[in-house]
Amino acid sequence: MNIELSGETSFKNSVLLVSTFAAFLTPFLTSAVNLALPSIGKDLHANAINMGWVISSFILTSAIFLLPFGRLGDIIGRKKIFRLGIILFTLSTFLIVFVNSIFSLIILRIFQGFSSAMIFGTSMAILTSVFQPGERGKAIGINITATYLGLSLGPVIGGLLTHYFGWRSIFAFLVPFGIFSLILIQRKIKTEWAEAVGEKFDWRGSVIYGIALASFMFGFSRLPSLPGWICIAIAVVTAVVFLFFENKISNPVFDIRLILRNRIFAFSGIAALINYSATSAIGFFISLYLQYLKGLDARTAGLIMISQPVAMTLLSPLAGKLSAGLILFCFINQATPDYVIVLLLLLMGIGFGLFSSPNSNAIMSSVEKRHLGVASGVVGTMRMVGQMMSMGIAMMLLSLYIGKQSINPATYPGLISAMRTGFIIFSILSVFGIFASLARHEKLS
Repeated sequence: MNIELSGETSFKNSVLLVSTFAAFLTPFLTSAVNLALPSIGKDLHANAINMGWVISSFILTSAIFLLPFGRLGDIIGRKKIFRLGIILFTLSTFLIVFVNSIFSLIILRIFQGFSSAMIFGTSMAILTSVFQPGERGKAIGINITATYLGLSLGPVIGGLLTHYFGWRSIFAFLVPFGIFSLILIQRKIKTEWAEAVGEKFDWRGSVIYGIALASFMFGFSRLPSLPGWICIAIAVVTAVVFLFFENKISNPVFDIRLILRNRIFAFSGIAALINYSATSAIGFFISLYLQYLKGLDARTAGLIMISQPVAMTLLSPLAGKLSAGLILFCFINQATPDYVIVLLLLLMGIGFGLFSSPNSNAIMSSVEKRHLGVASGVVGTMRMVGQMMSMGIAMMLLSLYIGKQSINPATYPGLISAMRTGFIIFSILSVFGIFASLARHEKLS
């Protein structure tokens, strides 16, 4: 009996280790690339919009494929999808080291986003399959802490690597970790999970869903031009078609009934969406601000930017009670002391760290086992769609205030205006996040 218990404990620890390790990779890369954007722009001759797409191409692709891969994992096996995601992520990361144009970089970032969707569309479902409700919260909390640890170390390590070895070294740095993760999966995880095996995969719904998200992102980044509004209109129409279609078929890629009949699931998902919409572009803006307007090098900027994710890591449903501090960012300018930036980032990090772990646990614990992949996909999708909306707002504002010009002293006033407008919008969103988080706890009358 003791041997069996020991074996079970070892298996659970192995699953937690592999899942946590994978959870670290993508956020580390995201925060590190944010910091390296000025160096990437200089090396590859990219303008502000191009640099925005270095981030947005990854986020958009992840958002499109997270939900389908979560559902596909339920059907054919979550470990299969998870392992393939690690392989493709490692390969695309390695190839980025050799790119020589901004276009090539964006293409490979799309492949990174595709593989990241495989990883995050299944990792939370695997954890939930292995850990029982009494221990699930702790496991998910550790997993989310690893995500924030990746966000924390990204600016520091990314800043040091960029400063001493160039931005390509960030991607080279991650390749051995991807290989090590594959070895752990091969040696430690022998079990497969597929509670929806035999059910049909909803290809048509997945395509409609992808068109809706892609149209929304492309349109948002081109507002207020006519093509931007056309893309937004296409996104709205296809979203309505998607919801109608998913409600009519027996095995949808996303079961609309989970939202209509499950209050906790619905409002936790909405709260996560709003939370990430209000926060994700902060790192993008602050990185540009510190390195362009304040004239700091990548190493110093990274040490400043670490303050927000460190607070998240230490404190991972107060979804926004402290995020109202976002409004204070509206008052920063070139003369703002560095310590003020650090304090504001810490304030936001505390608020967001107290939110994410309980919210994710609420989503994963509110559904049946056969929907765990979908729920895992929803957790990831809300994060990615929120990030996509946040970056969409940022790119729209850069387009309005700077256009396709490079960032230089002549466009610094436009950059400041874009940042201030963005922080006002993000502050308003965070207030809505408070109400969404509180609504899930209210009893139906």
